[in-house]
Amino acid sequence: MTLVLIGPVCEDLIIIGDEKSSKVGGASFYQSFVYEEFYDDYLSIINTSNTDLIDKFPDKSKVKVILKEDTHYFINEYPDKDNLNIRKQFTNFANVPIFADDLKAIFDELDMNNGNIDAFVLNPLNSNDFPQETIEYLKSFELPIFVSIQGFLRFKGENDSIILKYDEGLDKIISCSEGSFMDEEEAKLIPIHNFNRSPLIITNGSKGSRILYDGNELKIEAVNCDNMVDATGCGDTYMASYISFRLKENSIKDSADFASLISSKKLETFGPFKKYKK
Repeated sequence: MTLVLIGPVCEDLIIIGDEKSSKVGGASFYQSFVYEEFYDDYLSIINTSNTDLIDKFPDKSKVKVILKEDTHYFINEYPDKDNLNIRKQFTNFANVPIFADDLKAIFDELDMNNGNIDAFVLNPLNSNDFPQETIEYLKSFELPIFVSIQGFLRFKGENDSIILKYDEGLDKIISCSEGSFMDEEEAKLIPIHNFNRSPLIITNGSKGSRILYDGNELKIEAVNCDNMVDATGCGDTYMASYISFRLKENSIKDSADFASLISSKKLETFGPFKKYKK
């Protein structure tokens, strides 16, 4: 059985205080390092125009590329190097949607239409990435779908800035999700009271996280990190850690505690999650 994560890879410029660095980014990229250790049987389907970016993934054999005419580009700026919870973000808003036919071609090639998929993980970087037809196609498998909400909320503002706003089309995505992941600022835009039966996982950096489901709120403490080095990709690490544990053990509370621990470990090093040492 295979966990299938779908979403773009991107080129990132990271600015922390006065220091600048370039690296590969995107939720699917960061998450692949977590699955490599905790959920080895996974496939990452990415859309990009730059196939060289695949070299940075932990295992290229687990990556399938949907070749497009552009690649997402992001600037992640942390003005205060001592407070990595504060971030400014800009993007080129690449219009490179993943269509149902793109996925069908890959699934047919790999013979993945016969019950050998565990779940789907959707990792958009902007509101163009997953057309509704693609969502409906994935729903037809009747498998668990986990969703990173952030990209669905991103719309283009002035000077390539990002405007976050809620589109009613998200209702159908969240309501069918086995887990929708967002931060506290994003949660303010979402009518969360509409989704009592779909777990909403809301992260808040060093303040921990909370999970809303079945009319309950479960609060998860953050694991202390003494040396915060790089917060980029921390939310993606949390999400992948949660999913890895949840699919194997099924406990929402234990999954969130595990995700809190692993995302804290990621904060201590630059770049994606490194192999966990107890």
